[in-house]
Order: sequence, then C-alpha cells, then structure tokens
Amino acid sequence: MTRQPRGFKFLEHTADVYIAAYGRNMPEAFENAAYAMFETMTNIRDVKPVVQEDVEVEGRDEKELLYNWLEELLIRFDINGRLYSKFHVEEVKKMPQGYRLKAQIYGEEFDPSRHSQKVGVKAVTYHRMEIEKKAEGVTLKFILDI
Repeated sequence: MTRQPRGFKFLEHTADVYIAAYGRNMPEAFENAAYAMFETMTNIRDVKPVVQEDVEVEGRDEKELLYNWLEELLIRFDINGRLYSKFHVEEVKKMPQGYRLKAQIYGEEFDPSRHSQKVGVKAVTYHRMEIEKKAEGVTLKFILDI
C-alpha cells in the first residue's frame, strides 16, 4: 500500500472524483476521506481550524457509515457555508443495529478572498465504494459527484 503525505490519493475517473483514503485503522481512514473531500473543493491548508463542531453519524454497515459521514460534512458546508480542515474521528464503533462514528471537525466560514475554489462537490455516491481492511491498514475508495 503506497502511503500519500496526507493519507489519500486521487484515482483515475472520467467525470467525477475517485478517491482512495488510507489509514492505519478505520478512524484514521475516515479522517483522510474527509480531508480528501475538502481538498477536492479547496486548498485546505488555507482553511483555519477556528470553529469546532461535534459530529455523530450512524450506518447499517461500514459503507453506509462512510457515505453518511461524508454526506454530513457536505451538508454542513452547504447549509453553514463552512469549510473544514481538521478532523478527529474519536470512534468508529460496531453497535447492535450497525455502526456509529463520533468525531470533532474544525474549520471556518468560507471566504472567497482566501479560499480558492477548485470544484464543487454535488454529492457522495455509493458507486464503486469499497472498504478494504488488511493487517497494514484500511483503504476506503469512493466517488464524489462533481
């Protein structure tokens, strides 16, 4: 498994953005998936982590949990106009009814004078979504509709 500096890489896809996010474990891979989504939208190094928010999402399985995590972040961007640049996934936990993720996210209001706009992410998709767990770590693959 080739490790990228931030823990994700962009894969080849004809029309959308195809991402592989890596981590030593599920929480780290979920963090890197969030970094990748926001890096698709802007240069996250320009986003100051000044506002903290708590996030909790659930899913029937790990794919639904990944989808719900990214969708929740995208909805917060769309509704609150806030970009995020720091993610701390506290837990990814198996529950009787599925999985739960608890996290803290950090960011600031979108400021077009400081935050470059790359491409708009319309939606997260299940298309070609994969979760691969091996002894050396976790790889999450997903497509963002742009």
